[in-house]
Order: sequence, then structure tokens, then C-alpha cells
Amino acid sequence: MANWAKRLIKQLENDVFLGRLHQFEGSISKVLSLGMVVVILAIVFDLVVVLIHAIFTTAPGEFLGQTVIDIFGLFLTVLIALEILENITAYIQKHVVQVELVIATALTAVGRKFIILDLDKVSGTTLIGLAIAVFALAISYWIVRSSHR
Repeated sequence: MANWAKRLIKQLENDVFLGRLHQFEGSISKVLSLGMVVVILAIVFDLVVVLIHAIFTTAPGEFLGQTVIDIFGLFLTVLIALEILENITAYIQKHVVQVELVIATALTAVGRKFIILDLDKVSGTTLIGLAIAVFALAISYWIVRSSHR
């Protein structure tokens, strides 16, 4: 048997293969975390631009309308991105997906959707669907949280 075939067979043994797979997962997680940092910086930059633009161009009395909702949406987007980064960081540290954190991130995302929702443009079924999603996520969060105690 050729020397290269012996090395290939050695690489495919369970321990060696799982070690290589673990290295691959770690590398991908690190690339994802760096990508999330770039996304967070871009969102924060966008938030600063929108906030400055809103402060200097919005007429008095108009700021509390759609402008505030847009700004709240950007703030929550930053928080969601930070939670996703926390998920990735926890995975890098512990090599485990933290279900509680994932559910909390999903709850924040659905809550953000409710806040920025334009009620004139959505149907009742969309609202019912979002309400069911919030209810299901809240129950899931409660179950996971209770089981960890």
C-alpha cells in the first residue's frame, strides 16, 4: 500500500477525523464572530447617522412619530446582533449552543418586529402569527429556564 494511502487512512480514523472536524468548526465560528463584529459596527454607524439626521432635520413635534420607531428598531437590531455574537462566542468557548440564549434572541427579534410594525400595512393574520410566535417562544423560554434550575 502506498505511503499516501496509509496517511489518508490514518486521517480518516475517528479520533483524528473528529479532531479535524472540531478544528473546522472552531475556524468557522471565528470567521462568523469577525463577520458579526463588522455587521455590528455597520449597524451602529447607521444608527448614529439616522439619529443625527433625525435630530437635525425633523421638525419639532414630528420626532415622536415614525422617526422614534425607526430609531428603536435600529437599537433593537444592535441588541439582536450582540446576542447573536454572544451565541457565537459561547459556542467558541463551550462548543455548545445555548438554547436559552437562542430563544431570548428570537424573542427580541419578534419583539422588534412588533415595535416597527406598520399596522396599516399588515393583515390580521400576520399579527396573529406574530402573537403565536411570541407565545410559543415565551413558553419555550420558560420550559428551558425551568429545566436549567
